[in-house]
Amino acid sequence: MILNDFKLDGKVAIVTGCSRPNGLGFGMAEALAEAGADIVGVGPSDMSATKTQIESIGKSFLEVNADLKSTDAIDEIVNKTLDVFGKIDILVNNSGTIRRNEVIDFSEKDWDDVMNINLKSLFFLSQKVAKVFIDKDEGGKIINTASMLSFQGGLFVPSYTASKHGVAGITKSMANEWAKYNINVNAIAPGYMATDNTASLREDKERSQSILARIPAGRWGTNDDLKGLVVFLASPASAYINGYVIAVDGGWLAS
Repeated sequence: MILNDFKLDGKVAIVTGCSRPNGLGFGMAEALAEAGADIVGVGPSDMSATKTQIESIGKSFLEVNADLKSTDAIDEIVNKTLDVFGKIDILVNNSGTIRRNEVIDFSEKDWDDVMNINLKSLFFLSQKVAKVFIDKDEGGKIINTASMLSFQGGLFVPSYTASKHGVAGITKSMANEWAKYNINVNAIAPGYMATDNTASLREDKERSQSILARIPAGRWGTNDDLKGLVVFLASPASAYINGYVIAVDGGWLAS
């Protein structure tokens, strides 16, 4: 039965950036657990809400507190996961941040903070997890969070735009090298989603209306809109999909 290929029973998924109930990582962690996976949540803040939700589904949740502005915690993330669960099957690189200012006034600190979390830590955590996948010789799944700004330039977010273009490129590069090890690397590019990152845009009535006018679906996206795709990319059903950046945008890129 084809639906069996979407099941994640017995799998272990690391999900970074999943602490906020209205955040994309929370929704993706919830979806993976609903499909059968145990979850390792990674982030710098309390994840009790995520833990409660995952355990209410009947799955295990391991919290690893780590600030991915630095790569220092990467070994700890992987080692704790292996110590508790004995394996890793799925990595969802969702941690991210954004800074807004005009390009002409953008600071080096705002550049580095965004690039370190959105791109550098994503790369080195993926590298570390891929080594585990290769050593166990059973393959694995890596899912990166890209953005509409993996395709477009945006306004007032130069480091975020650069980082998300980088995520798209790294996704393809990793997929090229690791497909031979049965490792699938793909990315999800959310459109304009109703999260903390877009709060200022949604509160600006003029800006919000201009955004909604260009989305054929006529609404902001939600966590639920990502659930089907993240489960698909984490499951055996996507075994022959490598190096794609898949938009979940209500038709934004098509308009």
